[in-house]
Order: sequence, then structure tokens, then C-alpha cells
Amino acid sequence: MEKDRLDPWGETFVGNYERLHQEFGIERIDTVLPRFKKPGLHLRRGIDFGHRDLGKILDAVENDKPFAVMSGIKPSGVFHLGTKMTADDMIYFQSLSKRATVYYCVADVEAYNDNGLSFKDSSKIAVQNVADILALGLDPDRAIVYKQSEEVRVMRLSSIFSSSVTNNMLRAIYGERQIGLYLSALIQVGDILMPQLKEFGGPKPVLVPVGADQDPHIRLARDIANAYKEDFGFIPPSSVYHKLIRSLDGSTKMSKRSAESSFTLDEQPSSAVKKVMAGFTGGRASVEEQRKLGGEADKCPIYDLYLFHFAMEDDYAKRVYDECYKGVRMCGECKAELAAIVKRYLEEHHRKRDSMMKDAEELLTKSKKRLAALAS
Repeated sequence: MEKDRLDPWGETFVGNYERLHQEFGIERIDTVLPRFKKPGLHLRRGIDFGHRDLGKILDAVENDKPFAVMSGIKPSGVFHLGTKMTADDMIYFQSLSKRATVYYCVADVEAYNDNGLSFKDSSKIAVQNVADILALGLDPDRAIVYKQSEEVRVMRLSSIFSSSVTNNMLRAIYGERQIGLYLSALIQVGDILMPQLKEFGGPKPVLVPVGADQDPHIRLARDIANAYKEDFGFIPPSSVYHKLIRSLDGSTKMSKRSAESSFTLDEQPSSAVKKVMAGFTGGRASVEEQRKLGGEADKCPIYDLYLFHFAMEDDYAKRVYDECYKGVRMCGECKAELAAIVKRYLEEHHRKRDSMMKDAEELLTKSKKRLAALAS
């Protein structure tokens, strides 16, 4: 049996999420789920499967205390569906309280070290990335967006942290890597802990929504927060983890280097439709077997797309599942139905995003000025 791998830079495989609770100590989401008054789509459907210290965020919500939601994007390309899942969680948790501030990092240093992307090219891609998350619903009035390479506080923190982190520690978490990626990991810890600095209001709970593959970064950040608690008063960051969606070829492995078996939010609708229609399904070998035995929605990447992204109503997602399981729904019809939804979604998203390119530029400029003022 293939061993589960959580690799934030390469290929990730999760065969059994239960093992992540046992092996890495990720807490089950149901330990805090009853505290949510209106759970978001990911929470209701078990897509967000685990967390670390999410109770601290709920304490802040319930007591009207400030907290931060922190994540980012590596500007090595356009939004893909995994990026959208993280953005959806950021937007949901921002909506829980007027005291929530989103810190959104454009990880251009990591893009340089991991993908060889120039800072100039990263800057161009970043505007569209920010327009994407605005189109998804981020409130820009409670958001700070910045580039790693331009934020001196992040670099200063990563330099401080490097004095107490050994090569053996990083190798134990990430395996053997080039020094640039180890440096990127330390910079990312600086991103995660920066909202707790004095100029941002001091120590506070910080939530980092991520895919399961990013847990190594969270573990490092929590270890460093504890190591520097006396110096900075850091509270170890909280996290919430979403499951990894299957590729359209049916693979449960996720690779950062391949997009052939998925589609992006920048994809032409006609191209996305073709990919959906060509996708692997959990169907049986024949229509007769499907009607007799029912389909296997739990193994189906087409159903995953309904569940994770495109069936906005829970009743609709359940109907798709039940009809498949009972052999009522045939795979060709199911794909065609999804393809029509995806086409409409992408057309609308493109319209929204394109209308927000100027807003994205303004948010980047406004955030840069605000951060500069706090540094003076």
C-alpha cells in the first residue's frame, strides 16, 4: 500500500485521511463543528476534515475579539481549483466577524525558488490572482495584500527564526531539499506570524486555511511560535485543512507540476467542458451494470466537482450522489449536466474577475502604503 505523503512543493498522496489524524496529530473537524452557527459549505460536507486549534478562532468570534485569517498564493500561474478551495475558506472565515482581517501574501520569493519565476513576472500574475479572490467574494476593506519580496517585516522575522532552526529540523519536516526551499519555508513562517506583531495590534489568533499537503508549513510555524513566545508573545497559529480533490483522470495524487487533468479559473469554458466530458468516472462497465449495481460516487472525480465546487445547494449534491448510487443517474448525463454548470460558472467568473482588475491593483497599492506607514 502506498504511504501517505504531504509535500507542499511536489507530489502529495492521501489514501486515508484517518491516518493524518493519527500520524500528524491533526484534530478532527467534528470536535468544533457544533460551535459554528452557520457552517460553511466545506464544513457541512466534510471537505474541511481537520484543524489545529480552531477553537481559538471561534473564541475570538464569540467574544468579538480581533483575529487574522492568513494565507497566500504562489504567483506561478492562474487560480486552480485547489487555490479556490483555500480562497473559499478565507472568505468564509472573514465573513464570521467584523473583527477579522485577511492577510493575503503573494509568495513571489517561493515562486522564484520553486519555479524560477522572475519577480517582474510574478508581479504581473499577482494582479490577476488578487482579482480572482475579489471575484470570489473577499472583502477588500478588511484585507491586506502584499508581496513577500517587498515586506521587510517578513524577511526580518525569517532571519531571526533561522538562528534557531537547524538543517536537521528542516530535513525531518521536508526531506532533503535545496536551501532556497528551506529559506522559503522560513519566510512563510514570517508571513504567518507577522499579523501578531505590535504594529498590527499584537498577539492574536491567526487562522491559516490550507490543503492537507501544506501541513508541514503549519507544524514548522507552530514550533517556531512556541520557541519565540517569550520574545514576541506569539500564539501558535491555528489551521483548517481541506481534502484534496481528485484529478479528472481519477488519480488521488496531487502534483504541483501538472494541470492536464484539471482546469483553472482562467480556462476557456469550451476547454473546461471538454475536460469534464473526457473525465474518468465512478461508473460501471456498462449501462446495464450501472442500473443494477449503481455507480461509485465516492470514487468519482466528476462527483467531487459537484461536491467541492459546483453543487451549491446541499440537497442538489445529495441528489446527485443518491441517483448515482441507486443506478438512476448515468455517467454521460451526469457529465453533461456538470459541464453546463462549469461553463456558466467560468463565464460569470471571467466577467467578474475582468471587472475587478483595477480593484486588484488598487488593493495592492493601498496595502503597500498602509504597510509602509506602519513601518515608519
